[in-house]
This record gives sequence, C-alpha cells and structure tokens, in this order.
Amino acid sequence: MAQRGPRWYFNFRSPYSWLAHHDLTARHPDVAGRVEWIPYWDPDPVSERLLAEAGGSFLYTPMSREKHFYVLTDVRRLATDRGLAVSWPLDREPVWETAHLAWFLAADQGVGPAYTDLVYRARFQDGEDINDPSLIAEIAGRLGLDPAAAGSAAEDPALRERATAALMSAYRDGVFGPPFLISGREKFWGLDRLDRFADAVRSAAATPAPAPAPSAAPVPAAALSATPSGDLGHAGGCG
Repeated sequence: MAQRGPRWYFNFRSPYSWLAHHDLTARHPDVAGRVEWIPYWDPDPVSERLLAEAGGSFLYTPMSREKHFYVLTDVRRLATDRGLAVSWPLDREPVWETAHLAWFLAADQGVGPAYTDLVYRARFQDGEDINDPSLIAEIAGRLGLDPAAAGSAAEDPALRERATAALMSAYRDGVFGPPFLISGREKFWGLDRLDRFADAVRSAAATPAPAPAPSAAPVPAAALSATPSGDLGHAGGCG
C-alpha cells in the first residue's frame, strides 16, 4: 500500500487553525499547494452516527473554561503579530457541517483555498456566524459556486459520505485537535509546529524553501468587496 502524501487537517471553528492557514498560504505557498487539505470539525449527531458506523470516533476533548479564556488572549496576541484584528464570533447551537461540507463543493471546482480564506475571514475578522446557511450560500456565490447547493450542503447524502470519509481519515491518523499536520510518519500539532511541518514536506520532496511570500494568495476582488468589515488548546493548537 502506497504511503499517503503530506496533509493538513483544518477546522473553521479553531482560531489556531485560522492562523495556521494564514501562515501556510502566506509563508509556505509551495507547501500549501502540495499538501492534501482535509476538513475536520466537531460532528453533529448525524455525522457522529455515520462515523461510528464506519468504525471511527471523534478524538477531540473539550477544553476547560480557564483554558478557553487563555486562548482568547493568546490568539489576539498572535493575530496582532500578523497584523490581523480579531472579531470574535458568538456561536449559538452551531452545526459545523454547514461550512465544512460546503468546502467539498468549493474544492471540486478548484476554489477550495479561496473558500477557506473567505470563511475564516468571515468568522474571525468579521465576527459572522459561519453556521448560517445563508452566509455560506453568499460566500459560495461570490466564488461562482451554486449558492443553494452550498447552503444546503449538510443535507446532501453524497456530501455526508465524503464527510464521513474525512472524519475517518482523521480518526485513523490519530487527529485529536486542529491544526494537525502530517508528513510521512511525522505528526505536527499546532500553529507553532507549522514551520517544522513545512521543512519536513520540503525535505521529503528534496526542494529548498522559497523566499517568504508577502501575503497569502489573493482572493478574487469581487469576493472581497462583498465582505463587510468588521476550543481551542495549547499555544498553537486546539485540543
């Protein structure tokens, strides 16, 4: 059986995953384009049942209230270091499948990275509710995707199957919190392990590191113009 290539598990709920996405695309664009992107999220009852039927389980352990308050301060510091301002969203009865399953539709059309960027921007910079199907439909529309299909992605049986496969992949890889990155047999958890992951990916491919990019890959101007201005773990990872 052939060894799987490098991959990273990202999560739209996690602020550390947001910052890892920022650094991966801005500082390591060659690696971002080489690795497999796999969404990872807190499953709803349907996803949890399908995952259990497939022989897996969700390995994430919720954090304490004290750790949560620490994360709020820590993430603000880390975001400031990157010139980013955080606008914390308020999650009321979230269904994380709403944003994560729509990602598969974006990936199918080659705009997975742009969708990921817009969803993170909406959640952590604009403070919007990414569990709102109408917001996901709007983001999809900006990228030329079918808004109705994206907004109802969590109700699509075929996407539920792909979601189960993604969560099973995380289970088999021993993912216990985002961001989680794997290169060969090496596993890296957290924002502060991203550079080591990038080095491992380049080493495996025997390619030198490029000069740091000045910014992340651009999102279409029309998409950005429609965006209004506006858990989670150790110092770099949620879990």
